Amino acid sequence: MPHIASHRWVHPASRAPRAVQTWLTHPGSLTARLIARFPRFRVRLLRQQWGRPNRDELGALRLERSQLALVREVVLMSGDTPLVFAHSVMPRQALMHGYHRLRRQGVKPLGATLFANPKVKRSRLAFRGIDRRHTLYRRAEAAVGPLPPRLWARRSCFELGRARILVTEVFLPATLT
Repeated sequence: MPHIASHRWVHPASRAPRAVQTWLTHPGSLTARLIARFPRFRVRLLRQQWGRPNRDELGALRLERSQLALVREVVLMSGDTPLVFAHSVMPRQALMHGYHRLRRQGVKPLGATLFANPKVKRSRLAFRGIDRRHTLYRRAEAAVGPLPPRLWARRSCFELGRARILVTEVFLPATLT
């Protein structure tokens, strides 16, 4: 598994407030946990298109800056309430070897697909606080409107054979209430 704790992404979540820590460190499917807590769960697809991964994602995916990946961004919702902004990076080679069905994921939760396959292995979770200076904070704010000054995020890689994708989940205020 790749070492994804880099560029301020760390393994211990101890710096996060207690209310956030239980969400950050939950080892199972975030989708399943959200569905259990929020029965009106749904996925709002924001974009799914080819692009360049963010700088801090390149090392986790072992990619060169010039390599393109399919970037998927969604908001996990409870009815009309945004809960989590999710950003997934799927390199071309991952979509050709093992993850080819993810190209047509649509509004189906990515977690449901990944955790349904026992051959998929997940890396350790890495965590960080993000603010307006971070690309994902700005993308989340553009999608859902004004946000508090600091949010917490976690990320991990999912591997299927040699195919690797990176999933980052940014926890929005409604998740923590």
